[in-house]
Amino acid sequence: MKVLLDTCTFLWLTTEDCDRLSRKSIDTFLDEDNEIYFSLVSAWEISIKVSIGKLYLTMPVGEFLSRQIELNELIVLPITIEHVTKVSELPFHHKDPFDRLLIAQSMIENIPILSSDSVFEQYDIQVI
Repeated sequence: MKVLLDTCTFLWLTTEDCDRLSRKSIDTFLDEDNEIYFSLVSAWEISIKVSIGKLYLTMPVGEFLSRQIELNELIVLPITIEHVTKVSELPFHHKDPFDRLLIAQSMIENIPILSSDSVFEQYDIQVI
């Protein structure tokens, strides 16, 4: 199964903060039969949070992301014009622009999203 990580889920899984996640989320991430996607949306959001002091990592953000992508064998999902323009069609259940773009990617690519954010469930996507 293909699975798209939301940013918080990615951070919790990779910084040993897994107690915030359900057992199902952890098992989905660890299941070697699954293809786990990491969006450049999340890389952008993490970079911004680090730069404004809302997130602290033990190494430079580029190194952290590269290591986690390689270590966890994540598939990087680029941002396309189709993803960006889909955001304009979404209802405003979610105000966060990064999450809205992740939702658009989930819709366009038909990939379920692994998230604990209940607002995602208000969109026509599969949330794990």
